[in-house]
Order: sequence, then structure tokens, then C-alpha cells
Amino acid sequence: MKKIVILLAALFLIAGIWWQRSAPSPSANMQEVVIDPSLRTIVLTGPERQLSIAVELADTPEERAHGLMERTALANGMLFIFDIPAVQTFWMKNTLIPLDIAFFDADGLFISSTRMEPCTESPCAVYSSGAPALYALEMPAGFLKQMGVDRGWKMKIL
Repeated sequence: MKKIVILLAALFLIAGIWWQRSAPSPSANMQEVVIDPSLRTIVLTGPERQLSIAVELADTPEERAHGLMERTALANGMLFIFDIPAVQTFWMKNTLIPLDIAFFDADGLFISSTRMEPCTESPCAVYSSGAPALYALEMPAGFLKQMGVDRGWKMKIL
């Protein structure tokens, strides 16, 4: 009887080892989703379309001051969040890529937009919201025109 118990235990051990090797790993049939904690999603809603965009946030004075300086490419947009609504001004000192900027008020309503050109030497052009804005969205140059983002659009942070 003792030999049968030992033999059964050995068979279960071998079967377990074999099953572990032959069973697919959990990730074999699933894709691992990595969420970048530094990105947030915003939704831009217009008269006839809605856009969901991953953006970096610049919501501290230091992050807002540095913005997209020294970048050679832009994978995601950048959303600047200010402490209070005010006429916001931007410049492109040490920014190496052309950008579109759209300004939104405290309710997320579109105020204005413009294209900003790179600037490596002073004096650099200054770009203004023209009216009190709480948010500024920087995207690759041409994005706003291509997507039709203009008056009547609204921005919401998810």
C-alpha cells in the first residue's frame, strides 16, 4: 500500500510539472496594457465630431514654464492648466517644433487658436489667448485645422 501511495504521489508530481510546461502563460493570449500615469485623456467635442486625445499635463508653474521646450517630436499633446482664468500668453523660446495652440475658458469652451513657430533666439513672438483662459492645449502644427477645432468646440478632462 505504501508503494502505491508513493507511486501515485510521483505521478501527480510529474503530471503537475507537465501541465505547467504545456499550459499557455497568462500573457500568451492577452496583451498587457501599460497606462502611462503621466498622461490624461481629454475630449474635444465639436458640432459634428468628438475627439479623444491623450495629453501630458502642465499644471504647476515649473511645468507650465518649461512646456515643450527642447523636444524634437511630439507624441501627445500638452494641456496647460492655470490657477485662475486670465489672458494667457505663450512664446516658443527653445521650442524646436511648430505647434498649434488652442485656448479654452473655465467652462472648457473654445476661445481662440493659432499656429506657433519655433524660436531659438530672442526676441520670440508672443501668442495670446485674447480673452481669459483657464486651459491651453498644444498639439502638433496643423492638428487644429485638420480636425476643424474652432468656435463652438468644447474641451473636457476625463
